[in-house]
Amino acid sequence: MQQVYVEGKIVVNKQIEKNIYMISVEGKFEAKPGQFYMIRAWDKDPFLSRPISVYDLDDEKISFVYEVRGKGTGILSKKNCGDTIRLMGPCGNGFDVDKIKGKIAVVTGGIGIAPMLYTIKSIKDSKIDIFAGFREKSYITNEMKKYADNVYITTDNGSEGYKGNVAEIFNPIEYNAVLCCGPTVMMKKVSNMCL
Repeated sequence: MQQVYVEGKIVVNKQIEKNIYMISVEGKFEAKPGQFYMIRAWDKDPFLSRPISVYDLDDEKISFVYEVRGKGTGILSKKNCGDTIRLMGPCGNGFDVDKIKGKIAVVTGGIGIAPMLYTIKSIKDSKIDIFAGFREKSYITNEMKKYADNVYITTDNGSEGYKGNVAEIFNPIEYNAVLCCGPTVMMKKVSNMCL
């Protein structure tokens, strides 16, 4: 079945850190943890919609955390409560959280932390440790602490948590499963550590 864009009304669109925003759209939406929506807050320019991972989902709204990187996300960041945007999804395979059990490590870099709140909220009967790396300052980690056993933070400049790369404080041997999202170079390093 071909997916189509639906309109949704913005109920929250706020800056939570430098160039990082959280937007919530009211309505009944569906998604598996790890899936994303194609989002448009403009008519023709830029041509392409923006793929943005689901941050959280409940019966009344869907939420996304995104980084302003260019024209499209810049336009999105300027939208106000009550404005409408177009969404198409859910897209992608997502995580099969019913198969994720035991001691779980969630390793993220930068905006890669965004899809992990909904993911860890959906994992049942497991011990979850989060290893979150940022350039300067962390965001959304306080919300993660409500659902994780431990949250370990690294920053490139040492302003918060451990100074260095998130892969430096993570040991895959201790875990039954590892979920990872972030920059390709970081995910490759974590993947190689898990082999």
